[in-house]
Amino acid sequence: MPSPLLQATAARSRPPHQLLVPTVADRESPPPDSGQVAGWRQPGGRRAGNDSTAEISSSRGSMFRRLLSTAAAARRPPPIRVALTESSGRGVFATRPIAAGELLHSAQPLVSHPSRSLLHEVCYSCLRRRNGGSGGDGDDSSGSCYFCGDACREHAKGFRNIEKNADWSLFDEHCSSRGLKYPYMVKRLACMVISGAVSADCLDILQPAHLHQGTLTEMEEEFELLDDIFRKAGFQEEVTTFLTREWYINVLARIRINAFRIELVATSYEDLLSSAVALVACDAAVGNAVYMLPSFYNHDCDPNTHIVWLETADARLKALCDIEEGEELRICYIDASMDVDARQKILADGFGFQCRCLRCLSGD
Repeated sequence: MPSPLLQATAARSRPPHQLLVPTVADRESPPPDSGQVAGWRQPGGRRAGNDSTAEISSSRGSMFRRLLSTAAAARRPPPIRVALTESSGRGVFATRPIAAGELLHSAQPLVSHPSRSLLHEVCYSCLRRRNGGSGGDGDDSSGSCYFCGDACREHAKGFRNIEKNADWSLFDEHCSSRGLKYPYMVKRLACMVISGAVSADCLDILQPAHLHQGTLTEMEEEFELLDDIFRKAGFQEEVTTFLTREWYINVLARIRINAFRIELVATSYEDLLSSAVALVACDAAVGNAVYMLPSFYNHDCDPNTHIVWLETADARLKALCDIEEGEELRICYIDASMDVDARQKILADGFGFQCRCLRCLSGD
């Protein structure tokens, strides 16, 4: 093996275009379409390689440059920013022109939960639909839920182990008899906090729903039930210190207004579009999830952005039309095909505001 001195001498003797060394000055994002990968630049501005690069055909060279451009684009931040709006709190705005159909960004759930009726048909972690019916392959060791693979089983291991140490029969009976779904998300979040997966204040940045006294009374009853279950399971008080009445109500108030109903799960964007008509006629929801960035999108009955789910609970936000720099990005919280009166009622009852978008003002 050559000595370190000989290796250093050999490196210095190479032609400059063969050195690919990032320096402080070089760690800058290249200009768009420059064909360079962000953070790396060859001295002298020459492409990596040796003089034989000239022998590469123009088509292969073009492909190489496209690959580099794609890699550089993947490292760029989403073309959006969160800022205050004039009347709707925080909103999401375009930082550059965005083309129709462009993928703006993706997002993983902060917390999610499958529909109770689909525990053996939907992955307990990522909400992926089960292939080939509801056989036993992939079921949890307790037989109470399903995982689509080892990665999801491992991801859920922390909060799932907490769940297994408690008897949830009374909690399940309470929620199912009242048609409640969001308390299951609070239960999962509590188990995630106890396991150390997330902090107790991870949802604090989100906007809470306005709660009526009757709703508060119901929430207090649910909290007492949840707290009693953890106590009977023998969890030490130091790991459940966060679990107070105020915490439960604050978390549930945020979940109620920020949770997305995950309805369409497909293997590709084309599959999602082709199956949309069939899914409208049935209850296609696989569960609910709360996200960070998607929760900052405001509503419009004629949106310029939409949120889709392909296979799992990971959300993707796409532009529905060309969007100008500085324009606010908006999604539709409800079924946009409903008439104006139905939309106004659902938005007022479910989200606590009267929509004054151009479509509603026109009476459409």
